[in-house]
Amino acid sequence: MKNTASFLIICFVILFSTGATSGQSIIKEKKVKKKEFKAILDSANVNGAILVYDYYSNTYYSNNFKHCKEGYLPASTFKIVNSIIGLETGVVKDESTMFLWDGKPRNLEIWNQDLSFHDAFHYSCVPCYQEIARAIGPERMNEYLKTLDYGKMVVDSSNIDTFWLEGDSKITQFEQIDFLKRFYLEETAISERTNKIMKDLMVIEQDSSGTLSGKTGWVIRNGNNTGWFVGYYVEADGNILFVATNIQPKEDFNMNMFPVIRKEISMKAIKMIAENNFIFFEF
Repeated sequence: MKNTASFLIICFVILFSTGATSGQSIIKEKKVKKKEFKAILDSANVNGAILVYDYYSNTYYSNNFKHCKEGYLPASTFKIVNSIIGLETGVVKDESTMFLWDGKPRNLEIWNQDLSFHDAFHYSCVPCYQEIARAIGPERMNEYLKTLDYGKMVVDSSNIDTFWLEGDSKITQFEQIDFLKRFYLEETAISERTNKIMKDLMVIEQDSSGTLSGKTGWVIRNGNNTGWFVGYYVEADGNILFVATNIQPKEDFNMNMFPVIRKEISMKAIKMIAENNFIFFEF
């Protein structure tokens, strides 16, 4: 962010000391339509929506707010919550917990090996997380999902290891960001230890400008592909931008690009907001 925005953040902190308890208590929530996000999606040859939430200005940005309210299967973005519940229940001890390959060939060659919890998350190993879900079980899974207030998951003994990939479970982009915001601000009922492990685990990349954390997701339903990227970007000066991208490839899309395009689209939108960011106070 530019120096002006940094100065305004300082002003924001001063306002805290005068009696305000949070930025959202003095700044009204705003929704701003960004046609530039549509241009980002068009240039990538995909449909869908990007939703970015600027925490300090309490502002949502999107090309299509209606799309952002539609529910979709969370796919592998659920690995964030699955990881949290695994750690909280003791099913997973820490990042070094090992998942032993059963010798059965999987769709991705990278899954055909023993994996640590850290690598299982970053390689998005479905069999590893199915093992975690089965060990958690439907009763504890439902209890934690209710406590964490995560979307509308439909979980029972028949689908405990597939409910995030198929069936009637759904979550919206707004709900994804709501959960991530509460997680980042430590407003969920998870332990400090789990929170720290997860924040370290979710880091994707960092440089002098900031740190990106999050998770991708990809689900195929009735022959239709839906891709996710959810996460947050903490700028070097402290501002936080949350993102939930939900896309569907156009008919002539090169599917070889789908694994990388979700994050690339999201980062373009985040950078766009960060570079043009100003904080306005409304009383």
